[in-house]
Amino acid sequence: MRSHRTTARAVPFLAALLGLFAGTAAASSDGRPPAHIVFPVVAQVQYSDDFGQSRPGGPHQGNDIIAAKKSPAVAAEAGKVKYWTTSPTAGCMLYLYGQSGTTYYYIHLNNDLTTRNDNRGKCVRGTAYTVKNGARVAAGQQVGYVGDSGDANGVHPHLHFEVHPNGGKATDPYPYLQAAQHLLFAAKPGTPFSLALTGTVVSTTETQVAVNVSTSHAYPSNLTLTKLNQAVTLNVPATALVQSVDANGALRTLTSIMLAAKGQKVVVWTQPAPATLKAQRGDPGALSAALIQLG
Repeated sequence: MRSHRTTARAVPFLAALLGLFAGTAAASSDGRPPAHIVFPVVAQVQYSDDFGQSRPGGPHQGNDIIAAKKSPAVAAEAGKVKYWTTSPTAGCMLYLYGQSGTTYYYIHLNNDLTTRNDNRGKCVRGTAYTVKNGARVAAGQQVGYVGDSGDANGVHPHLHFEVHPNGGKATDPYPYLQAAQHLLFAAKPGTPFSLALTGTVVSTTETQVAVNVSTSHAYPSNLTLTKLNQAVTLNVPATALVQSVDANGALRTLTSIMLAAKGQKVVVWTQPAPATLKAQRGDPGALSAALIQLG
């Protein structure tokens, strides 16, 4: 069975910076999902291509994305949401009617008031959902919380995620999940964050660096996401420190990011900033570098 796992290093440099601090997915128009949806969970996750597997109610119509209880569930593309709260099997469920014409199902959202499986909550905003019923949302905007409501009660918390092109029959979400854009971190809007982004240099200008990011580590949440493989363009202000690291670990300060070579290994620590959806998505210019280490 094909599977995909994201796995969970703190850097004192960023902790100090945080102390000092005290876009949307392109939609098609033919009813098919965008080529690169936003991955619907922001957390360390595990999932496999279990679409079509035999289940008590018939063939499995989606992919189960295993994640910690109350992990953020986010909009796969821009669209409009609708609550569904009356299914004993789905539990707390949400429809996302995407701009592309695709409908996405978010099933087994949270119904617990504590970290335990207490089942004391209802399918309401603040427990299962984070937006109003009928709200229009941007790609990547949080819409709910991962849980184990419905017939997933007592099983590992997960998001049962379905993709229905043109609002019709379900199709296998796995290829879309594999190609999806991951948010780099999860945080409440306006709260301070910083990132350590590991990858390779794609290109540079005097004021920007484009990085093919493989791993993101967020502060202060300490959430690590791996196998991202997505391009992020960051601002490089004059205050940013650019260093090279040789094979012996010795550091040398560089005068310009323009000295970086395409394909060179790089770690970029971003400046602490208030969290925004653009920053979470890694939109061009939404993040600014504080420290860049090459090699």
